[in-house]
Amino acid sequence: MEKSVEQLLEVRRKIAAAELEADRPEGAATLVAVSKTFEADAIRPVLEAGQRVFGENRVQEAQGKWPALKQEFAGIELHLIGPLQSNKAKEAVQLFDVIETVDREKIAAELAKEIVRQGRAPKLYVQVNTGSEPQKAGIEPREAVAFVKRCREVHNLAIEGLMCIPPVDENPGPHFALLEKLARQAGVEKLSMGMSSDYETAVAFGATSVRVGSAIFGAR
Repeated sequence: MEKSVEQLLEVRRKIAAAELEADRPEGAATLVAVSKTFEADAIRPVLEAGQRVFGENRVQEAQGKWPALKQEFAGIELHLIGPLQSNKAKEAVQLFDVIETVDREKIAAELAKEIVRQGRAPKLYVQVNTGSEPQKAGIEPREAVAFVKRCREVHNLAIEGLMCIPPVDENPGPHFALLEKLARQAGVEKLSMGMSSDYETAVAFGATSVRVGSAIFGAR
């Protein structure tokens, strides 16, 4: 068995255990396997093991490998989990099934335009910068609820969830709790939070999806 497949199965086992521990239903948290920087040949064994939900950081990189993989394997759901530039909105709407990084007015406007133009509507999440880190993408927590409302009312976008990446040197729990609180206030159901180092904690705080890369594919 490929090492990535062994590690995939272990991550799935830990997610299931965390769901049980948190008294959540089995399957409450979807595993998004983060395949950024890995070529199609490295991803294929994980696809063959039944994984169908994947995350990529860059539109251009994803364009190079996923159209062919989507033809080869049915039922793939592809998430954009990296910052989106407005000039890549067209390609993002074409390729991705979920865009998790809506974080400013210009992106919302461009996505709205492309969704109408293409007749294709990926699911959309707003990224929240829960640690207010200047170098990190995402809307400020205090602006998040109003921004979700504007996305819906001004741009006619169906925002389904929130996403966050806590600061690496902080306890992620309070950040996950904040995101869950903001989601309730904004009236959204999906919570994308937790990565390789903290996905079990995220499940305990109500994550509906966790983004796990290196714990499956190995170090980049």
